[in-house]
Order: sequence, then structure tokens, then C-alpha cells
Amino acid sequence: MVDCLLETMGRPKAYKDRIEIMQGTLDMLVLRTLQWGPQHGHGIGQAIRAKSEDALQIEHGSLYPALHRLERQRWLKAEWKASESNRKAKYYSLTAAGKKQLITEESKWNALVQTIARIMNPA
Repeated sequence: MVDCLLETMGRPKAYKDRIEIMQGTLDMLVLRTLQWGPQHGHGIGQAIRAKSEDALQIEHGSLYPALHRLERQRWLKAEWKASESNRKAKYYSLTAAGKKQLITEESKWNALVQTIARIMNPA
């Protein structure tokens, strides 16, 4: 499981109220974020936060191990470049295998959501 801070009505929940998202879900969110173009680790976390309208804040202790794992699986490639603030940063981008994996992850996610919906909202 991955630590993720969920905000409610603009107020961060206390640490004890943090939710955990499945590791594969974080992988899918990272792959999706990089579909829009290369990004450094901090930027990926910021993009997830922005796209979730500040509901999801991925902790660095979860994000960076995920990035390294995805790179080892060859779904991401990385290269060092100057960031917007002219500092050296590792930029990640999707590989062809990563694009295929994103499609697979999205299919699995949609099946899971439909299955849970059937349980939560029986006919």
C-alpha cells in the first residue's frame, strides 16, 4: 500500500486519517501523468495533486520508489536535465512499453471500479 494524503473540504486530514492507495494505482497515476510529457519527480507529484484538485498528495517516500521501480521495469526512461529553476533534476518519460502498460493498467482499473460499483450499488 502507498501513503497518500486525502484532503477534505480544503483541509488536510490528520496523519491517522490518511488513506492508502494500492501500489498499482500509484503506478497507473504516474504513467498517466507522464503521458502528457516528460517531468521530474516533484513535478509528477504536483501534477497528480493538481489533476486531483488537491485531493491526492503523494508522499515522496512513495513516489520515488515507484519511479525507480517503473524505470527498472523499463516503462520509464530517465535523464538528467536542468529544471525550471536551473537545477539538475532527473526527468522521467514514458517508453513504448510504458504506454502499453498504461493501457493495461487502465483496463484493470476500469474492471475493478465496475466490480466494486456492483457490490456497493446492487440492483
